[in-house]
Amino acid sequence: MRGHGAAAFRTVAPPKPSVTGKPATFPTAPRLAITLLGPLTVVSAATTAKLPPSRKTRALLAYLIVEDRPHRREHLCDLLWDDGPDDPRGALRWSLSKLRAVIDVDRPSLVADRETVALRQDELETDLQRASRALDADTAAAADMVEALVALREPFLAGLDLPRLDRFTIWLAAQREAADRLRRLLLARYVKTAPLVPEDRLPWAREWFDVDCFNGAAAEELHATLSQLGRSADAAMVGQRFAATMVAAGLAAPAIASPPPSDAALTQEATPTLLQRQKIRFCEAADGVRLAYGCVGQGPPLVKAANWLNHLELDWDAPIWAPMFRELARDNTFVRYDERGNGMSDGAASDISFEAFVQDLETVVDAAGIDRFPLLGLSQGCAVAIAYAVRHPDRVSHLILWGGYAAGWRIDATPDETAEREAIITLVRQGWGRTDAGYRQMVTATFMPSATPEELEWFNAFQCQTVTPENAARYLEVFADIDVRNILGDVRAPTLVMHARGDRRIPLCQGGELAARIPGAEFVTLDSDNHLLLGREPASDAFVAHVRQFLAK
Repeated sequence: MRGHGAAAFRTVAPPKPSVTGKPATFPTAPRLAITLLGPLTVVSAATTAKLPPSRKTRALLAYLIVEDRPHRREHLCDLLWDDGPDDPRGALRWSLSKLRAVIDVDRPSLVADRETVALRQDELETDLQRASRALDADTAAAADMVEALVALREPFLAGLDLPRLDRFTIWLAAQREAADRLRRLLLARYVKTAPLVPEDRLPWAREWFDVDCFNGAAAEELHATLSQLGRSADAAMVGQRFAATMVAAGLAAPAIASPPPSDAALTQEATPTLLQRQKIRFCEAADGVRLAYGCVGQGPPLVKAANWLNHLELDWDAPIWAPMFRELARDNTFVRYDERGNGMSDGAASDISFEAFVQDLETVVDAAGIDRFPLLGLSQGCAVAIAYAVRHPDRVSHLILWGGYAAGWRIDATPDETAEREAIITLVRQGWGRTDAGYRQMVTATFMPSATPEELEWFNAFQCQTVTPENAARYLEVFADIDVRNILGDVRAPTLVMHARGDRRIPLCQGGELAARIPGAEFVTLDSDNHLLLGREPASDAFVAHVRQFLAK
């Protein structure tokens, strides 16, 4: 839709040294802080530098950073200008001039003579170097390892592929494999050595097994953790998956022993978890519409703005997002509510509008007696959360946005786009309640393209149980006209914007636009193509980890 601007991409799990470079130690902050995991960024004096748009120029900078030694000009020309320029040396000189404008602001960092080019490393630190230190240190802090692990989920030099340059492509592939290997080693160390209770160890053990599926130790750790939690069926599935993977690769599959369940696991298996005991209450909006809201968990409040679609009872046990909700409720009193027109709230609401959505959030927060709190928005709930945060800057301590957008599809839509979208709304109004889920499937397929048939079937049924056909169509009409672009600059709360890289419902660029236009916002992308995160995917665990880290600031 619209471009990002200069969004502040956060490498939340600040990583550390380059794969091949030697770690440096800094008594004070380095003059240049480099991000290699994810998009290449350079930060100097807390300001993100505007890098040249040329991918070859940025690739040159990254290569000089990682390969810490002087390089002959002929080698650099062969590496990056072997695809036809008439004057490779002239192209190299042009790129060096652009880089000097970025990194030689205070004093020279590029060292070049007639034969060689190098980059001074004494005042420079990369995220990958910090990640390596977390692995190499004899007693690395758990927080350092977590930061490194989150950062290592991002691809090395994302967006800097140069497929026509074979030498650079081979080098880049080797560096990415080295970063993946570092991630696997760090996961193994963290899972094995960190003093974690089984509930906290589980997402890390699952991530280790997902990225290192041939490693028997990873399978055993995940199997043991699930067994300790009393999830014997899930533990058995891990053993079956490991065996199938090994056999498919022509390898022997060692058996995974089942540890005896702990007393805590036996108790958990016999008794429903306390987190499932949410308290549902009702309040009344100014126009008389009854709203249902629920509170669950203990600790400081975390409020979630309503989104498409909610049902306080049904979605708490959903196979899709319930795991994420339960994790959020472990550290906080998690407050949710059903928007007017759906779920357990009043379905016969005459006013279904964006302004009513914002006022409903105000009503619920007041009824719950919460003064100051972090506010979470998902999908179109992000716009509602943004509007509330601007109106009540004294009450929102943190703003967390996932899969959001500032303007609905009807804003700047072409005639063809309008005709197609209007047709879908008409089909929803006519066919939403039918036994055949085909009409609802049009919505479901774009929300969760990676969902299993069972998950899609559940969501199709959930939508039908949650909202009437008429209200579903009315919601889609309201979402199409959302436009909070003019107030993004007025947000004062610290803001974390997260988005799935492959989101097919709301493109990544729209999340980037939010981050670019909200002052000081941090932007994190997660490896998923689902608009609604599936509780079983690693991106869901990463989402919770980012939220916890952000709220701890």
